[in-house]
Amino acid sequence: MSKDKTKREKELSAAELSTFCGQVALILEGSLSLYDGMEILAGADTTSDNAGVYQAANRGYAETGSLYEALKNDSRWPRYLVEMVGIGERSGELENVMRGLEAYYAREDRIRNSLINAVTYPLVLGGMLVVIVWILLWKVLPVFRRVLESMGVGINESGVLLMRVGTIVGWAVLILVVVLAVSVLAVILLLRTGYKDKVLAAVRKLFPAADQLNRGLSASRVAGVLSMMFHGGIPTDDALEMTAGVLDDQEASEKVQKIRAGLDEGKTFANAVCETKLFSELHNRMIQMGSAAGREERVFGKLAELYEKQVEDDIIRLVSIIEPSLVALLSVVIGAVLLSVMLPMAGILSSL
Repeated sequence: MSKDKTKREKELSAAELSTFCGQVALILEGSLSLYDGMEILAGADTTSDNAGVYQAANRGYAETGSLYEALKNDSRWPRYLVEMVGIGERSGELENVMRGLEAYYAREDRIRNSLINAVTYPLVLGGMLVVIVWILLWKVLPVFRRVLESMGVGINESGVLLMRVGTIVGWAVLILVVVLAVSVLAVILLLRTGYKDKVLAAVRKLFPAADQLNRGLSASRVAGVLSMMFHGGIPTDDALEMTAGVLDDQEASEKVQKIRAGLDEGKTFANAVCETKLFSELHNRMIQMGSAAGREERVFGKLAELYEKQVEDDIIRLVSIIEPSLVALLSVVIGAVLLSVMLPMAGILSSL
């Protein structure tokens, strides 16, 4: 088995995790035992790349009688999911925990798909721009030049200048789009390596819109995880420790650690959260009210939904800016290249 194949088997997508959690919750809701349900899940999936994951989980559960024990030694399951399963089993709230995990990973999948669409569509438009401009410069312009030469007429200096300007503009835009596309692809590849934190930091400095998007994404994940933790009855300090450990964003993880440090200094949970500026002022007031009422899990669940919607809106807004910009650029370049040829030709024809 190849290394790439093994790597793919060790990764479960957010959509797959959400589906698994929903299926387990459905089993727990009905009259079917979890033992029989796990066996059915393992038998129902025998052809996909992740079939071995479910079969291993089924064997582990059959041997130990604990879903937590069945998942904890398999690196293909996220640590956060495994720990929450353990908490659900110990508290007798496994069904509610699995429902919460289903919603959490479904939210992660929606955000991931939105980010993919935000990157893919501009790349496709950029690719179209490169192809069209390349055809104009490499195929169309030489044809026009040959047509003019076959007519046996010369081109005046202004005509030659226009052709040169059109050609230069076309090649400049072509090179610019290629460089931007290569840069985006390089960033995507680097995000899968150990340089992820450095790359994200650089992107946030260069593009304020990316920084705002990342802050909203981090806030949504922190709120979602804390909501799940508090709903499961986990002590605040343990919840913060686990939240910091499952976050991908180093900056957000450090802010969660600062909340823990604030609690150690004797600050209230709400005040410690507000001082990190992880959430907006309006949402900080919601946290303070929820903390005072003892409803932190409900407030953070609402915040997770609000920030998810904000991230989706920011992505849509960003794409709505990029798309017409690329179309306008494409129209200007094509127009400049064609005019650089048509104007000299029109001048020549009018002089005949």
